[in-house]
Amino acid sequence: MNIEIKKSVIPVNYFDAINLLEARLHQIHENKEKELIWTLTHNEIFTAGTSYSEKEILDKSIKIVNTNRGGKITYHGPGQLICYFVLDLRNKKDVRKFITTIEKTIIQTLRYFEIETFSDKNNIGIWHKENNELNKVAAIGVRVSKWIAYHGFAININNSLEQYKKIIPCGISDKGITNLKNINNQDYSNLENVLVKNFILNLKT
Repeated sequence: MNIEIKKSVIPVNYFDAINLLEARLHQIHENKEKELIWTLTHNEIFTAGTSYSEKEILDKSIKIVNTNRGGKITYHGPGQLICYFVLDLRNKKDVRKFITTIEKTIIQTLRYFEIETFSDKNNIGIWHKENNELNKVAAIGVRVSKWIAYHGFAININNSLEQYKKIIPCGISDKGITNLKNINNQDYSNLENVLVKNFILNLKT
């Protein structure tokens, strides 16, 4: 498995990131470039996937950027770790298994920090339950083109939760959003490294 690991220290412009992912997709399809796992952050931006609805925008003053990923509306901003990827599924051709691999990777990584989370087949993402309240702590949005998967997932570490009140996040109105600092206020500086290591190991299985 020949994967380039890219870690950006300063926030990356959203459009620059997507352009890079799409260029890499074509290069991988032509067998000219390595697969990619890329961790980064974005400045504040609201993005909408291919299945979003206008009624999910609660604050009409915000700017929504349309994307070609799956899913609905979400928010990116400082304090949120984003993991983008461009990964070749042509040998396996199993999108469901790939999504399960992402879910497993996030759950394992958060367990390392003694936080128990779970996936939900009816509501994509990773969830945390406390006092009978369900809150999403990680969002997943994947697109597959020519059997190459790209876009990625985002883990809320210490990002602003106020911004989510301006939208119905991921189209789910009866559950909340949280971040890791709310759940357990500890040091998450090593989360990025643990996540990438788990992701690579899980992709091999």
